[in-house]
Amino acid sequence: MILITGGAGFIGSCLQAALAARGIPTVVSDWLGNGDKWRNLARHPPERIVPPEALGGFLAGAVQLQAVVHLGAISETTARDGDLAWQTNVELSRRLWDWCTERQVPFLYASSAATYGAASGADAFDDDPARLDRLRPLNLYGFTKHAFDLQVMARLARGEAHPPQWAGLKFFNVYGPNELHKGSMISVVKVKYDEVAAGGPARLFRSDRDGLDDGAQSRDFIWVGDIVDIMLWLLEHPGVSGLFNCGTGVARSYLDLAAAVCAAAGQQTRIEFVDMPQALRGQYQSFTQADMGRLRAAGYDRQFTSLEAGVAQYVQDHLLRGDPYL
Repeated sequence: MILITGGAGFIGSCLQAALAARGIPTVVSDWLGNGDKWRNLARHPPERIVPPEALGGFLAGAVQLQAVVHLGAISETTARDGDLAWQTNVELSRRLWDWCTERQVPFLYASSAATYGAASGADAFDDDPARLDRLRPLNLYGFTKHAFDLQVMARLARGEAHPPQWAGLKFFNVYGPNELHKGSMISVVKVKYDEVAAGGPARLFRSDRDGLDDGAQSRDFIWVGDIVDIMLWLLEHPGVSGLFNCGTGVARSYLDLAAAVCAAAGQQTRIEFVDMPQALRGQYQSFTQADMGRLRAAGYDRQFTSLEAGVAQYVQDHLLRGDPYL
C-alpha cells in the first residue's frame, strides 16, 4: 500500500489512477471539500481517504506502507499566509521524512521549479544539491519548498539517518486532466483553451522585462503523464535517490503554447496581449528550463511528450469531449 498526500489533487490523483491501474492499493490523505474535487478520484477510488488532520494518528498505528509520496502542499504562488505555508510545506514534510526514516519506508516528495526564483539561462536550472544555497525564490511557496530541500541536504551532510530511498522532485509547469479544482492556479493550457473555446483570442501577458518580447516568456511545460511516469520509475528503482528536476529539458514560449492550443481545438491562432497584473510583476519567472542531466544519469531514459502532442492529448481527449477527468 502506498500513501499519497495531496492524492485528490492534480498530480496526486493522476498518480493514484496509474497505481490503481496496476492493482496497487493506496491511501489518500487530502480534503475533498464541498466542490467537485472528488471527481478526480471517481474512476479509481483509493482504499481509504484520511483527512490531513488525522494523518498523524493514521501513521501512529500499525500501518504497513510500501512508500510515501508526499504531494500535499500550499502550492499557490500567490500564497500570503507564511505560518500556514511553513507548517504545511516544511514541518509536515519533516515529520513524514522522520516517519519514513524510522520505519525505513521510501519517501518521494514534491519540491518545485519555483525554488529557482529569478534564475535565468539554461545553466541556472541545475538541480545539483551542492548549489542549492545560490537559489533565491521569488515567492512564499518557492521559499518553503527550498527551505525543506535545504533541510534534507543538511541532514544528509551531517550523516543522519534517512529513508532507504528518497527523492525530491522539482516539478516544472505541469498540465493535464484533473486540475479543475485549482482555481486561479489552473494550468495555462486550460485557461487558453477556455478563451479559445469561447470564441475569443488567447490572451497572453505583455512582457515586464526589458529586451523580452511580448509572448516570448518561456517555460518548461510538461505533460502530467510524464510526471507520473517519473514517479512510477522511481518507485520501481529503489536504489535511486536524490534531488531531481522534473521537466522536459526544453523551454517553449507562451506563443508556442497558445498556437498549440488553437491547433488542438481546430481554431486559427489569434493572440491578444494584456498587461501583467501588478501582484505578479517582479515575481514572474520569464524563463524556466529543467536541466535533466541528473535524472538521466540516474537511469531514466524515456522520452518526454512534446508540447504539441501533450496539448493535443489534453484538449482532444478531455476538454473537447467535456470530460476533464482521468
